Amino acid sequence: MRKIRFTGSAAAVTTDADRPAPASGQLLVRTELAGIGLGLVRMLNAGDVPAPGGELVGTVVSVGPDVSPDWIGKRVGGVVFEAVFDEYVLAAPQLLTEIPDGVDGADALTVVRGGLVALGVVEAARLQPGESVLITGAASGVGHLAVQLARALGASRIVAAASTSGKAGFLRECGADAVVTYAEPWGEPVDAVLDGIGGDILQAGVNALAPQGRLVAFSAGGGTLDAGTLLADLKTVTGFSIGRFGRTRPDQLDAWRAELWELLAAGRLRPRHTVLPLENLDAAVELVRSRRNQGRVMVNTAAVLAR
Repeated sequence: MRKIRFTGSAAAVTTDADRPAPASGQLLVRTELAGIGLGLVRMLNAGDVPAPGGELVGTVVSVGPDVSPDWIGKRVGGVVFEAVFDEYVLAAPQLLTEIPDGVDGADALTVVRGGLVALGVVEAARLQPGESVLITGAASGVGHLAVQLARALGASRIVAAASTSGKAGFLRECGADAVVTYAEPWGEPVDAVLDGIGGDILQAGVNALAPQGRLVAFSAGGGTLDAGTLLADLKTVTGFSIGRFGRTRPDQLDAWRAELWELLAAGRLRPRHTVLPLENLDAAVELVRSRRNQGRVMVNTAAVLAR
């Protein structure tokens, strides 16, 4: 089978590896699409992860000895911890979900984890109909879905913050009322900020809040803030981790997934994505690294299989 291994930020391909066999508690998935996000870019920048994990869509072809054979043949999406770009990957059932019939693969990959994060963040902000919200990293795989979900849940004013003004048209198509860059004023205070960037943007997000406003931080980018800027106007900051929900509230994840599939079927959620062939994996990584992506970036691993 085909394997992909990274040396630093450069991809290397091996075509004659053995197919892995699922052990206890594992599924073997034949991949169709594999996603690329900032998490992968950070791992590659560190240069010490030759076979990174990530998001995928594929079909279960075999199961471990203690896993229900009902999984075999199901088209699934979710997360694996390593070797996401390989032809066949080992996965844990609890990290995958069955994709409803008729759902486009690229739409499914965009929603299956990014949608969970976006919906979870919107709910963590306790966004109410008629309130205003500012979303940083708004053109990202998660951010553009958060824009749409905020609109679907009744936000009156959505401000999308992005790295360049060149993303304004894309973000307005997603439902933003206004688009700002990080280098310019952000306008009137908002009731909620969803921060997917971190760093210096974290404090800027707090500064953008109206009295009793709420900021939800969901970036791995870190950042510090002045607690004094929270006190006088009763502002709050909440952290969000989808991994924590997966470990402690799998029932909530199931409810969010059901809501996302319903919104997708109703056309109220319109995932945006760029799909490149696997041989352009390096270019796909660079697209995300340079922050030029609009929506989710992924590579088509199935096209290589038809050889």
